[in-house]
Amino acid sequence: MMFVTKKAIPRRTVLRGIGATLALPLLDGMVPALTALGRSAAKPALRFGAVYVPNGMVMQNWTPATAGTGFELTPILQPLAPFRDRLTVLSGLETPRGTGRGPHARASTWFLTAEMPDRPEAWNRKAVLSLDQRLADELRQHTPLASLEIGLEGANFAGSCSGDLSCSFSYTVSWRSASTPLPMEHNPRAVFERLFGDTESTDPAVRRARMREQRSILDAVSEDVARLSRRLGPSDRVKVGAYLDAVRDVERRIELAGRQDDEDAPTATRPLGVPASFAEHAALMYDLQLLAYQSDRTRVITFMIGHELSGRTYPEAGVFEAHHPLSHHKNIPETLEKLTRIQTYHMSLFASFLEKLRSTPDGDGSLLDHLMIVYGAGFSDSNAHSPRDLPILLLGGGGGQVKGGQHLVYPDGAPLANLHVALLDKFGMPVERVSNSTGGLPRISAGPRRERLVGV
Repeated sequence: MMFVTKKAIPRRTVLRGIGATLALPLLDGMVPALTALGRSAAKPALRFGAVYVPNGMVMQNWTPATAGTGFELTPILQPLAPFRDRLTVLSGLETPRGTGRGPHARASTWFLTAEMPDRPEAWNRKAVLSLDQRLADELRQHTPLASLEIGLEGANFAGSCSGDLSCSFSYTVSWRSASTPLPMEHNPRAVFERLFGDTESTDPAVRRARMREQRSILDAVSEDVARLSRRLGPSDRVKVGAYLDAVRDVERRIELAGRQDDEDAPTATRPLGVPASFAEHAALMYDLQLLAYQSDRTRVITFMIGHELSGRTYPEAGVFEAHHPLSHHKNIPETLEKLTRIQTYHMSLFASFLEKLRSTPDGDGSLLDHLMIVYGAGFSDSNAHSPRDLPILLLGGGGGQVKGGQHLVYPDGAPLANLHVALLDKFGMPVERVSNSTGGLPRISAGPRRERLVGV
C-alpha cells in the first residue's frame, strides 16, 4: 500500500504579478492524499456570513403558517425554494424594546452586537464586539483578511441619522468596540483590490502602474498560472480554470462600471467602479464574496443590502417610491404589496448567490455546505418598528452541523442573542452568555457537534 504524506502544493499558494496577488481555492493537491483510505483529500473550512436588509419586513408575507419541516414557503421566501434543505426559518426571536429614540439605529446595531444603543453616553460604557468580529478574532490566523465588511450604499448623510445617535449606528452592523464601528465598503473596485491587490505593499503607485498598462490581475500573474498548471492534476486544473474565469469576469464588470462612470462624470454621484444598476452592483458584491470565500482570503463577511432609513427606489422591481417612507405602510394593502415586491427582489438576488455557492466545489462538498449565513432585519413590522418576532433565516450546511429544511418557532420570545451563542458554539467558541442571552437555540443542529472545521 502506498501512502502520500507530503502536500504537493502549499495551502497558502498565491500567484504574484505587478501589483497583484491571486490566492487559489482549496485544491486536492494542497493536502495529503487520503483517498486510499476512503477519505476526502480536501478538508473544508467553516465560514460565516451575515446579510442585513433595512427597514423591517412585511411579516405576513414572510413567516410560514406552520412550524416544523412541512411548512410552505411564503411569497418573500419563495426564491429560496431550491435551497429548502439548507434553509432554517427562525421565528419568535426578539430584542429589547429600548428606551431611547432612534429605532432604526437600534435595529441595525443590535443585529450582530446584541447590545442596545439607547443613549451615546451609555453605549460608550459597553463592552461591544459584534458576532462577526468575535468570529474574526478566532479565524484570523487562517486567512490574510480577518473579515470583510461591504454594502450597497455609501455614507451619504452626516450628523445624526436616527434619534440622537450618529449615522454610524445606521450605516454598519459590524463593531470592534463601542468607539470603533467598521464601515461598509460599497465600491466593488476597492473590495476587489483589497482581495487581490498586493497586500505586502502599501504603495498605490504599483497598482496604478498596472492599471495604466490595462493589465488585468490574470495578465499580471500569467507566468505563475502557467507554471502552476503543469503541477496540477486534471481535477484541480478544472477547478482553477473555473475560478480564474470567475475572477476575470468580475474584473471585467468592474472595469465596465468604471468606464460608465467616466462617461457620466458631469452628473455622476457614485465613486469610480460602482455600477449604475442596483442589480449589477448587488451581483458584483455577491460575486466578490464568493471569490473571497473560494480563495480563503477571509472566512467572515458582513453585507448590508442597504442602510437603515434607506430611501432607495427599486424600478427593477416596479417600485418607484422610496423604501423608507414605504415602510411606514399604515397597513395599506397597496403599500404592503410594494414593500413585498422590494423584499422578494432582495431575496431573489440572494438566491442567485446561494446557487453559485452551491455550485462551487469545496473539499468534499460545496461552499454552501461549509457556510453559515444569517439573513434578516433588525425589526419586524416596519410600521411599528417592532423588535418582536424578528425575520431571521439561517442558510447553509455549517459543515454538517445545521439540520435545515425546517421552520423553528420560539414562542416565549427567545433573545436574538441566543442565536449568537448557538453560532459561536458551532465554530468551537462556546460561551455561557452574550448580552441578554438565556442559552443557545435548541433544534437547529443536525446532531452532535462534529469535529471543529476551521480548515487546513
